[in-house]
Amino acid sequence: MISVNEVQQLLGGSGSVVSTDGGKIGNIGQVYLDDSTGEPAWVTVKTGMFGSSESFVPLEQASVAGDDIRVPYDKDRVKGAPRAEADGHLSPQEETELYTYYGIHGYGAQTGTQTGTQTGTRTDTTTGTDARGTVGHDTSGPTTDSAMTRSEEELRVGTQTRESGRARLRKYVVTEHQTVTVPVAHEEVRIEREPITEANAGSALDGPAISEEEHEVVLHEEVPVVSKEARPVERVRVDTTTVTEQQQVSADVRKERIDLDTDAGTDVRR
Repeated sequence: MISVNEVQQLLGGSGSVVSTDGGKIGNIGQVYLDDSTGEPAWVTVKTGMFGSSESFVPLEQASVAGDDIRVPYDKDRVKGAPRAEADGHLSPQEETELYTYYGIHGYGAQTGTQTGTQTGTRTDTTTGTDARGTVGHDTSGPTTDSAMTRSEEELRVGTQTRESGRARLRKYVVTEHQTVTVPVAHEEVRIEREPITEANAGSALDGPAISEEEHEVVLHEEVPVVSKEARPVERVRVDTTTVTEQQQVSADVRKERIDLDTDAGTDVRR
């Protein structure tokens, strides 16, 4: 059984009456208290276009699920319940018909009326509800007056920071072929002939007149020599910069509308 405290927390919010499988039946309308115990006994469910119709559902075997009331009935069962005016109390006949429809026996007029049969304006100081057992669902108060509060949702958009990706520096080695031109020198053999003169006659006549002789000259040449040395050429780092751009955000917001429904022949001054 749902307690009065749980009812007070649910009313004035945007809670719904849902079936056991979580399907929404309709919005919470009013909660009717048991006259003898003061405990919640019935809840009305707003169904139809713009919630223009209210169906009664017993809170026997019902439970609170977050902001919702979960009942062991589906939407078709609730919408097919006998009609009763949500005027603050249930007559013994209405109560008996509803209990019978929902298959709950041992309640109602046969065993003593428990819900919604007491009239008057006594106020329960512990719960803030009147003696009729009606708890209003309007945000203007737990027991509303003749005025109805219209509310609407307001779209509020902010930002939060999340990780969008990562960038990293990765160093690896590649090999490329280079060709460099370098000058190299080498010695070549050249024969020089000079006549005998007074200046070189001494060297020319030094030795036997006729002989065999060999004279050797060593030749030299330069060859390229390659060596490699690693040296730093630059520093590379990763940095970030913040770029601001405009994005459009769309969402559905709910707004309440209030329509006037009158009986035929009723004069309305606008």
